[in-house]
Amino acid sequence: MPNRLTSSERRQQARMASHSSWARTIDPAARTAPARQRFLESFERAVDPEGKLSEHTRKRLAEHARKAHFAALALKSAKARARKAGSGR
Repeated sequence: MPNRLTSSERRQQARMASHSSWARTIDPAARTAPARQRFLESFERAVDPEGKLSEHTRKRLAEHARKAHFAALALKSAKARARKAGSGR
């Protein structure tokens, strides 16, 4: 029967593996560039799913969609902090 890890041990093992991997990464920005690019492209696909807009218009709309996304996250975070602080606003 294999040695089963607890969820806490699995998390610790994953944390160690992650740190080991990043310790071998000379250029973190290059490592994460493809994921960042796909993330930004997702906003372009959201605002122009059929690909009919000009590149300039698509990029402008996508930038606003990205800003709206992060503004929504900021609001959600602020509300969570307020609840945690007990103000309940």
